[in-house]
Order: sequence, then structure tokens, then C-alpha cells
Amino acid sequence: MSSRSDLIALFLQQYFANQSYQLNAISGDASFRRYFRVCTSEQTYVLMDAPVPQEDCGRFVATAQSLAAVGLSVPQVIAMDLQQGLLLLSDLGDQLLQPLLTAATAPDWYRQALSLLPQIRSISSTSAGPLPVFDDAFVERELMICPEWFLARHLQLELTQQDWQVWRQAFSALITSAGQQPKAGMHRDFHSRNLMPQPDGSLAVIDFQDIVLGPVTYDLVSLLKDCYLKWPQSLVQQLALEGYQQLQQQQLLGPEVTEEQFLRWFDWMGLQRHIKVLGIFSRLYHRDQKSGYLADLPRVLGYVLESCQNYPEFQPLAHWLEQRVVPVLTPEF
Repeated sequence: MSSRSDLIALFLQQYFANQSYQLNAISGDASFRRYFRVCTSEQTYVLMDAPVPQEDCGRFVATAQSLAAVGLSVPQVIAMDLQQGLLLLSDLGDQLLQPLLTAATAPDWYRQALSLLPQIRSISSTSAGPLPVFDDAFVERELMICPEWFLARHLQLELTQQDWQVWRQAFSALITSAGQQPKAGMHRDFHSRNLMPQPDGSLAVIDFQDIVLGPVTYDLVSLLKDCYLKWPQSLVQQLALEGYQQLQQQQLLGPEVTEEQFLRWFDWMGLQRHIKVLGIFSRLYHRDQKSGYLADLPRVLGYVLESCQNYPEFQPLAHWLEQRVVPVLTPEF
């Protein structure tokens, strides 16, 4: 069997024919995908190496086409070999939104990002078929990543039946809350590392291939309660309520959904996401040998504790985490 480097070379030779090019590694991400910049004498491209069966290039292509069709700036697919998991994409540059965010710039950048969400929400299917539904079973699968990889594997904690009762009660409440929300197209990783400012001032969207039909607060909380950044609660709430008004204008929320109800949905969706991320970041380290995410665990745990402490339903989990996790993960927390 040919090596990945041989397959990549053959794929590029077929597209560029006799034209010379240089191939330079850019980065990987929190998946099995790798990215390379392909430089010719005339322009640059990005090669996405997404080996099958771990990755699904067909879904990426179908989603990119659907997002472009509703007016979003996404990488253009120039050439593909779906069988080998290779895509040649247009080059959107290297500038991510995250390093541009400061206390002064964040509100404007976030409002621009929020303005993209109606287009994402408008998608319910692609050429690959209807979007998968982020239903109760999906939410539960995500939540269970935390006990397996963060608690048991990373912290080496053994949970008693009483411990499990605390976690199951919290999980049940989160699953119910997510299921109560209207569903729409949901990026699933809509945050500052997946948004790229472009020379024309627009924001391009990347890492969108896991799009599903899911709760309307999910992308909003992914953006505003970013696992890699933390903003004052006043700013988060202000922008969350602007998101609420946007959803009302889209008629995705009925008049019976009050601001108080919406913020509760928003906070609880964030709690679900951050519990999952504790498990995801731990799995990236222990299974995939990607240690870069470990430094973000304390911040993510902080989000979890903050939400738990703000709602009586999660006080038992907050107490459990303070007793069992905080001293182990970060003594100076």
C-alpha cells in the first residue's frame, strides 16, 4: 500500500501536471486531518489530508457547497479524491479571529460573527442528505465522554454509585433542556479558532463538516463561552440577548420564550458543551497524543463550575467537582 506522502504526491501531480509546486505543512487540528500549503509560482492552495475511514471528505464537500450557497465564505473545493481522503482547497490565509480579539475589539467582531448564524441555521440538508439530528441520544453520547476520558482516564478517579447519581441527575437535566429548544442548522464548533478574517473584511468559516440539526443556543454559546477565551459575564449576556433578538426575528423562538428562559437554555447548553470538552481535550491527549489542549482544561472546568454554581439544579455537581476534581486538576485553581 502506498504511503500517505506518495498518495499526496500523486494527487497533486495529477492536478498540477508539469507545473512545479512546494508543499509546506501548516498544522493539524483536533481531528485526524492535516493541512498543507501548496505554493506554485502563481498562487497558493491548501491541501487537506483527511484519511479514510477516520474522516469523511464527502461530507466536507457537501457542507462547503451548502454553506457557500447561502452566502457564507468557506474554502472552495478545487480538486478532490474522496476515496483517498484528499482535497485541494482555496487558500483563506493564516489569520484566525482569536488573536485579534481584545476587550476593545471583541464586541464588534462577535457581532459580525453572530450575523453569520442565520445563514448556518437555514441549512437543514446538503447533497449528502438531511443533517444528522442532535437529539437526546446524541447529547448523552457527548456527555459520557467526560466520565470516560476526563474523570477515569485523565484524573484516574473511580466513581461510586453515589457519585454516578450526581452525574446522572445533571446529565438528565441537560438532556431535557437541550431537547426543549427549537432546532436549526448548527455548526457545532463555531468559535474564534474556526473564523478567519479575510482581506475584504468578511469572516470565513472553517471546520464545518460536523454540522447537525440542533438546539438554537449551541453555536451562540460555542462562540461566546469560547473554550480558549473568557470574557466578562456582562458582555457574554449582552451578546447572548442580541442572539435572542436575532432568533426572534428569524421566528425560531416563539413569544412565549422569555429572556430569562433563553439565558437558562444558553447557560445549560454551555454546561453540556463544556462537560463534553473536558472529555474531548483529555481524549486528544491520551488517545491522539495531542497535549496542546491540556492547558485549556482549567478554563473549561471554570466554565463548568460557574454554571453549576448559578443554578440550584447543579449545586450537587458543583460540590462534587470542588471536592474531587479541583484539587486534583489544578491545586492553584
